[in-house]
Amino acid sequence: MKQVDKVTRMLARLPGLGPRSARRVVQHLLARRESLLLPLVEDLRHLAHSLVVCSVCGNWDESSPCNLCLDTKRDRSLLCVVEQIADLWALERSACYRGQYHVLGGVLSALNGVGPDDLRLAKLEQRVKEFEIREVILATNLTLEGQTTAHYIAARLARLGVKASRLARGVPVGGELDYMDEGTLSTAIEARQKIV
Repeated sequence: MKQVDKVTRMLARLPGLGPRSARRVVQHLLARRESLLLPLVEDLRHLAHSLVVCSVCGNWDESSPCNLCLDTKRDRSLLCVVEQIADLWALERSACYRGQYHVLGGVLSALNGVGPDDLRLAKLEQRVKEFEIREVILATNLTLEGQTTAHYIAARLARLGVKASRLARGVPVGGELDYMDEGTLSTAIEARQKIV
């Protein structure tokens, strides 16, 4: 039972799972060892060894540059900046945005000791300078840290002469993109507003 307890504790660390839910997941997996547990273990092992961080946008994929960066049908003059990969995936699920992405890897937070050098801001500026980016959509979450980060980036982009816009207020204040439905995200992308 020590191994069951160990796996249960590990699963309980995942978002949305507490100790009881994690135990139920372990029991479900053990009851379906051949059809579910073993294939899941193999898929997780493959996932852990095959995914890399895209050197261009910061997304996870099996190659770098990732499939989104290599997609020639995407608008290369439009760049959407998000906090985390989950936000990128949320926008992709909405199927309303066909430009490029840039994952920051977090937000500015004095309380947590996260400054500009801790985010992928230098890479963002490099992309804006190297490629003909006409607009940068700042799709950070509408939290205090997300808004602070968006304003900081907008000020840096203004010095480069690049238009910065923000998602429309269809996304509720304090909301996180990964938890939004596709309709809300689609409306927010279409009704984005200029910051500076």
